[in-house]
Amino acid sequence: MATDKNRATASAILPLVGGPDNITSIAHCMTRLRIGLRDRALVQDAALRAVPGVLGVVEDDTYQIVLGPGAVARVTPEFEALVAEERTATPSPSPSPSPASAPAPAAAPPPVTAGELADRGAALKAARKERNATPVKLFLRRIANIFVPLIPALIGCGIIAGLGGLLANLGALPTVVPALAAIASGFMSLIAVFVGYNTAKEFGGTPILGGAVASIIVFPGVAKVTAFGLALSPGQGGVLGALCAAFLAVRVEKWCHRRVPEALDVLLTPTLTVLVSGLITLFGLMFLAGEVSAAIGRCADWLLATGGAFAGLVLGGLFLPLVMLGLHQALIPIHTTLIEQSGHTVLLPILAMAGAGQVGAAFAVYLRLPHNGSLRTTIKSALPAGFLGVGEPLIYGVSLPLGRPFVTACAGGAAGGAFVGLFSQLGVTFGSTAIGPSGWALFPLLDGTSGLGTAVAIYAGGLLTGYLAGFAATYFFGFTKPMLAELNRSATAPDPTSPQPADTPALSR
Repeated sequence: MATDKNRATASAILPLVGGPDNITSIAHCMTRLRIGLRDRALVQDAALRAVPGVLGVVEDDTYQIVLGPGAVARVTPEFEALVAEERTATPSPSPSPSPASAPAPAAAPPPVTAGELADRGAALKAARKERNATPVKLFLRRIANIFVPLIPALIGCGIIAGLGGLLANLGALPTVVPALAAIASGFMSLIAVFVGYNTAKEFGGTPILGGAVASIIVFPGVAKVTAFGLALSPGQGGVLGALCAAFLAVRVEKWCHRRVPEALDVLLTPTLTVLVSGLITLFGLMFLAGEVSAAIGRCADWLLATGGAFAGLVLGGLFLPLVMLGLHQALIPIHTTLIEQSGHTVLLPILAMAGAGQVGAAFAVYLRLPHNGSLRTTIKSALPAGFLGVGEPLIYGVSLPLGRPFVTACAGGAAGGAFVGLFSQLGVTFGSTAIGPSGWALFPLLDGTSGLGTAVAIYAGGLLTGYLAGFAATYFFGFTKPMLAELNRSATAPDPTSPQPADTPALSR
């Protein structure tokens, strides 16, 4: 039955994105089905949002359909198979918009509905993408592409590590605890190799050569090597060193391909790539990346120990805007470095408060717009995902196109971040053993110096603070009077007991 459901979702999505001949690429991340399109005009956004199981749509470098964690990993293979089947069965002519399928021009300004707000959100996202496609942000996106495929393993190993720690604290199943520790630690001990592999793949090199160079970092024999007068230690430099080493390997490999004779390329290029990049990694990159990694850990500890409440307020309040600008991708290597060093990242629980502020703001919008049935339906369908940390449907379908509720959602995130940061300042530190999940989904991944129970209690308190602050800020300050009246009287069909004028204009932004 589950397979039938996933197949049905894929079947519903395919014609709404222009059919198989309009698809150029298919991929997925933790929550989104990412599709490359030949003709964006063929996509029926409103109909897609109405498909059961679709939580929202986002347009970035690819067209992204938000399905949520778990669901996306099941629907994507069905979607790929369906595309392949239809292409094989009936080669279709190049898609072209027909008069019947082309959106009809509105004779009058449309009502302010959830669909209109979602379209505004998509337009704002597309405008930001066009303005912010700078070299720095494109580079950060590529860095994110290196680490995103590692997130499922980080989550799985993080939960297993937490389970092992809980059993150890309880003194239960003593023969199982070491096995769980081995299962949880195996991936983390070799994460540098996976980072190296993905780095070479992302930057156009041979992935296995990137992994080979990065594996030098975790090889126990590096303890016999001396650099800058100091003996190296296995793992020194961590994921940052692996990233730099693999990137260097790509540059060396490309240089060799241009200059090595074709007859010798198959022998000399991989040899020179591994040798040159390996020597530079051993006698330079490992030491330098190790110093940077240690500095990141010290900086995070100092920031939360000395100004935890203020730091939490700033981080929690600015995270949603960072997401909108794409700058949050710079945090992924930092999270991974902190997990590699101490077993958890102290920053993620604070940043997760931004989602709490978003949920609280959505509740306030729901209550303040009792007559806007369309938008209230969108909020009801998106809130379960919002509680689990999937915020895109609420961001792009509700708060961002409305404007003010986006700002008040940030205020809620700031309050929750300050709450969590305050306890770090008081010496009660905790973090997440993996990146990716947020909201309630982060509970199984919490770990801290004061025990799991304390970490869970503080994180829950932060979420509650974010919910309440986001709600209050949005309820009292999220709407102007004209905006509130306009949204309430024009978003749905006229109420028989309260007739509405037929020519009500759409909300002006």
